[in-house]
Amino acid sequence: MAVISMKQFLAAGVHFGHQTKRWHPNMAPYIYGIKNGVHVIDLRQTLTKLKEAYEYVKASAEEGRVPLFVGTKIQIQRIVKEEADRCGCPYINFRWLGGLLTNFGTVKQSIARMKTFEEVAGEDGSYEGVIKKEALMMERKRLKLERSLGGVRNMKSVPSMLFITDCHKEQLALKEAQKLGIPVVGIADTNCDPTGIDFVIPGNDDSPRAVALYANVIATAVMEGLAARKQTRIESITEEKAAAKKAKPAVKAKEKETDVVSEAKAEEEKEAEAKAKEKKAEETPAKIKEEKTEAAPGPKSAETKVAAEKAKPEVKAKSEAKAKEKKAEVVTEAKSAVEKTPAKKTAATAKKAETALFG
Repeated sequence: MAVISMKQFLAAGVHFGHQTKRWHPNMAPYIYGIKNGVHVIDLRQTLTKLKEAYEYVKASAEEGRVPLFVGTKIQIQRIVKEEADRCGCPYINFRWLGGLLTNFGTVKQSIARMKTFEEVAGEDGSYEGVIKKEALMMERKRLKLERSLGGVRNMKSVPSMLFITDCHKEQLALKEAQKLGIPVVGIADTNCDPTGIDFVIPGNDDSPRAVALYANVIATAVMEGLAARKQTRIESITEEKAAAKKAKPAVKAKEKETDVVSEAKAEEEKEAEAKAKEKKAEETPAKIKEEKTEAAPGPKSAETKVAAEKAKPEVKAKSEAKAKEKKAEVVTEAKSAVEKTPAKKTAATAKKAETALFG
C-alpha cells in the first residue's frame, strides 16, 4: 500500500462527517468528536481499516477475484470510472439496476443486446443500411444501455467482491450482495449503518478527493495482486519447464535401460530357440533308428535255428504222406468210375487218372 499519512486524510477532508442530528448510532465507535455541530471521524481507525481492506483486496486479486466498483453520485462518477479502468475492474457509475446481481441472467441478455446495437452501428456509428428513424431509435437504446451497463460489459459472472463508495445511497447493491453472500468493502459516513459491510472504512463519502483517495488505494491493491498472480504463474511455468528438462535425461536413461533389457531378453530367447533346434536335430536320428529297430524282426537265437532245422524233415514227411493219400484216393475214384462207365469212357477216365497221377 502506498504510504498515506494523516495530512493526506486531512487535506482530502476524510475526517468530516454529517451533522449530529443525521448520525447513525452504530457509527459511534468510529466518531472522534463533534465540532460546530458536525461529527468528526477518527482517522486512526480509518487508516487501520483501509489497510485491512487493502490487504484483503490484494489477497483476493492474487486468487483471481476482482471487485466491482460502485459509485453513482454525480461528483464521483468520473473518479470511479478512471480508477476501475486503471486496474481493469468492472464498475457501475450511473445507476444501479435492480437485480444486477440477483438477476444477472437478464442483465447478460441486456449486455448482449447492447453489443448487437454496437455491431449494427459500426465503428463510426453511421448505421449503414439502416433507415434514419430506426438508426435514431437504436442509438437512443444503445446510449441508455451504455450508461447503465457499459462498465460491466465484460463481466461474465457475478462479481466475487464489491467496493461501494457510498453505502448509504447504494443500499440496494448492499442488500443484493448480502443476499448472495458477496463480501463488501464499503465507505461508511456518520449517517450510514455499517452492520452489513464486511470491511468498513469510516470516512467522508461526499468529498471527491476523499473518494479518489479510497479508490486509488483499492485500485493499487488490485493491480499489485494481479501482478503477483502473474509472477507466480510465470515462476510456476519456469519451474515446470526446469522439472521437465531434468526429467528428460532420467526418462531417456530409463528408456535406454528398457532397450538394453529388451535386447538382452531377445538375445536370450534367440539362444533358447537355437538350443531347442539343436536338441531336436540330435533327437530325430535317434528316434528314427529306434523306429527302424522296432519295425525290423530281431535276430533269431541259436536254439530257434536248431529247432527249425530239426522240424524240416518231419514237415517233409508229413507233406509226402498227404500227397500219397491224395493219389490213392484219386486211383480208387478212377477205378470205381471205370467199373461203372462203358468202354469208351473208361479210356478217357483212364487218361484223366494218368494225368492226375503223373501230371
